[in-house]
Amino acid sequence: MSKLEEKVNEILGIEKPEEKQNKEFKPPVARVEEKAKDDIDNDHKNSREYYYNLIDQGQEAIAGILEVAKEGQHPRAYEVALAGIKNVADTVDKLQDLNKKLQNLKELPKSATPNIKNALFVGSTAELQKMLKKDENTESKNITPEETDISDKWVNIY
Repeated sequence: MSKLEEKVNEILGIEKPEEKQNKEFKPPVARVEEKAKDDIDNDHKNSREYYYNLIDQGQEAIAGILEVAKEGQHPRAYEVALAGIKNVADTVDKLQDLNKKLQNLKELPKSATPNIKNALFVGSTAELQKMLKKDENTESKNITPEETDISDKWVNIY
């Protein structure tokens, strides 16, 4: 950087590019799987870390956007800042939903009833009949309609 640029930056109060690069850099969250835990716990832990990372980055972005909005006093800058705030709030809601879903997943085995309500038989009707006959341990009944005189049951309406 030339001396002229340094003087202009000093007069305008602009930071040197080297000073901006010295800010603390947060690397993306590294994915760590623990073999002893379930996949659900690992996924929950990683998802939480990503949500926290997104929230932190969103807060930093909002702070920068608000500075620009205050300096420029332009309505569009404030609109962008409000959109960023809304996005961070939505991410916080997603984090809460994630925790609720994990709680529901962990409670599901406790609340499940051991009774089988619906059973499905996969096979042919002949196999089903054989299985039912073995279960009954009785002679199978032949259910056929008896031959009766139908004319006795008809009523003359006229």
